[in-house]
Amino acid sequence: MLKGSYVALVPPFKNGGVDYSALEGLLNFHLQNGTHGILLLGTTAETAGLASDEKDTLLRFCLQRLKGKVPVMIGTGTNNLQQTMSNTMKAIELGADSVLVITPYYIKPTARGLYEYYAHIASKADVPIVIYNVPGRTGVNMQPDTIVQLAHDYSNIAAVKEASGSIDQATRIIRDAPAGFALMSGEDALNMPLMAIGGKGCSSVTANVVPHLMSTHMQSCMDGDFAQAAIEHRHLQKMNSVMFIETNPIPAKEALHMMGMIDLEFRLPMCPLQESSRLVLQGILREYGLIN
Repeated sequence: MLKGSYVALVPPFKNGGVDYSALEGLLNFHLQNGTHGILLLGTTAETAGLASDEKDTLLRFCLQRLKGKVPVMIGTGTNNLQQTMSNTMKAIELGADSVLVITPYYIKPTARGLYEYYAHIASKADVPIVIYNVPGRTGVNMQPDTIVQLAHDYSNIAAVKEASGSIDQATRIIRDAPAGFALMSGEDALNMPLMAIGGKGCSSVTANVVPHLMSTHMQSCMDGDFAQAAIEHRHLQKMNSVMFIETNPIPAKEALHMMGMIDLEFRLPMCPLQESSRLVLQGILREYGLIN
């Protein structure tokens, strides 16, 4: 289940609220273009800017429309254990196939604290748990030994979304984790390199804009055709890069707006691209044939 191209779905807004018409269009866009799984309420979803009732309505809307067509991962992690547990139990109730639990941000816990945090969740939540290691956002890097120990000790700790940027760290996790544990790339620029050393898929920002290219690329990797995958990786490089020309998910939402799929609306402190960045993004979208 935890393999292939999972899109870290952006949230479309309109007149201050979630644009459910545009959201349905995005879900259909991914179903039509071979996306292997959908991540809701991840970093790319501006989750920190959504109210609790908005999150609940958005989840119910998406799960009702997806209806088992693709696996759904729901981001449930916070820096408060009880809130994380509440979110996780709600995700299970709604029918999530897996949950994504970020390392607690701002706190900068020790390795022991991180182990006990995830152990507590895993012991009480009967659902596949994906650890989300993204030190650039949280201020703490979860060490490979901690991830591997958790994977051995708790069978429902099923994967890590690895966004440390370290090939060495990813290699150690893949080498030492138990059979069946999945490493998923959390950084699009490293998707193919991580697949080449034994990764199982990616949680992708780029897939918001070019879902077919990303799902095809991940399939080439899963098929072991790394000669073809290398061609696709090189082709995706400019798109992977421009998706982070400014803070994610600003470029992805701007791109989808240029493609006519969503209104251009953010929640502060997210804001539109600078004009210089917008011109670069437009040029890349034209190069990929996505706009005129």
